[in-house]
Amino acid sequence: MKDSSPRRDKPSAASFKVGAIALAFLIIGYQAALFVTRASRLRLEANRDKPDTVYVYSSASEKAAAGVLAPTRSHPRLRKKEGPTAESSGRGPAQQDGWGEELPSGYEAEETIVRRNAPHSAFVERYRRATRRVESFRFNPNTVSVEDLIRLGFSEKQAQAIDNYRAKGGRFRRKGDFARSFVVADSVYRRLERYIDIPKLDLNAADSASLDALPGIGPYYAARILAYRTELGGYSYPEQLMDIYRFDQEKYDALSDLVFCSRPAPFGLWTLPADSLARHPYIHSRQAARSIVLFREHTPREGWTVDALAAAGILPAEQAAKLARCLLTEP
Repeated sequence: MKDSSPRRDKPSAASFKVGAIALAFLIIGYQAALFVTRASRLRLEANRDKPDTVYVYSSASEKAAAGVLAPTRSHPRLRKKEGPTAESSGRGPAQQDGWGEELPSGYEAEETIVRRNAPHSAFVERYRRATRRVESFRFNPNTVSVEDLIRLGFSEKQAQAIDNYRAKGGRFRRKGDFARSFVVADSVYRRLERYIDIPKLDLNAADSASLDALPGIGPYYAARILAYRTELGGYSYPEQLMDIYRFDQEKYDALSDLVFCSRPAPFGLWTLPADSLARHPYIHSRQAARSIVLFREHTPREGWTVDALAAAGILPAEQAAKLARCLLTEP
């Protein structure tokens, strides 16, 4: 007896293959459409956006007001000074650019090239952060922007924590201070250590607030450092800080690696009159000042040395040794 029920043909292997290929093409087409849509949107956003970095000329006051990030390594625009220069007047330290380098005599910095990270659309920023590439470059942890911290490999939350610490008055004086931050992992610090660039403080250009922030200084010693700088006409070497009353070796050692002295105006030991010489801390005597003038008048020019002043009994050996380390005018 024959089976009268309808036959059900099993789908062939070829049908499965066609279906699988169609599904694969559908998935690929969908992913391609998403990719093209996203890429097109990014392209449109980028075309309307600003460049990643904008370089502008700005004065120091404008930089501070705008919260400008770290300056680029570039020479500032110069302008010729009006009136007597620091060198000709014999007063004040030599002018410097933003990197501690001395400017030509008779010129001063007018503007400095600075870098600002331009704002981008929120969509572009989100995409960049999601696909960002960790970079390594020189930076000052006290001034580096949140955006650049993210480029260095920190998360947005970690970068903001560092910025909040600085906003509350926190400061990284040494590389080790940055390493001890709770958001800086040991592995990250090892990668970035050689790129950390914390400029030393110039004793001949620092203001009271900058000096106050040094370890162990405070308002009293900051004021004394400024007053002694005026008496000296500019520090010639950092150890001169220990001339200040109660500024001992221990206090100096706590900050010696944080400070330096730019080139001061030379002291006119061989040109100034007696009343000006007497005001210098290492002479500090009208009798010694008059003796120096007499020494110049009765000694050949080739014999004008600080050692000769000490040998003649005009200056005590200790004071002469300190004066010999100062920047002096040529005989």
